[in-house]
Amino acid sequence: MSNQAVEVEILGKLTRVNCPAGQEESLIKAAQDLNSRIEEMTAKTKVTNEVQLLTIAALNVCYELQSRSQEVQQKQDNLTEKMEQLSASLDDILTQVAQRKS
Repeated sequence: MSNQAVEVEILGKLTRVNCPAGQEESLIKAAQDLNSRIEEMTAKTKVTNEVQLLTIAALNVCYELQSRSQEVQQKQDNLTEKMEQLSASLDDILTQVAQRKS
């Protein structure tokens, strides 16, 4: 699959970024989200240094990804535990049924 060049605007500057064909809209939305986050941070913190703003935004995004990843892992662990309990219960029931037949 070939890449497509897409122009996105962040901090008032246009940047050309390559992305997989068909993913242009997602990239544009991601850039808009990043730009919004940076604008909100600028208003809240009064930080104007672009490198600092981008660093803080990147850290915030990484933190959110890490938090969501941990949530997903916890849900997977809970689901695995429940499936194991269900499997054990079914095994017990099958054993009881087999004992009654013999």
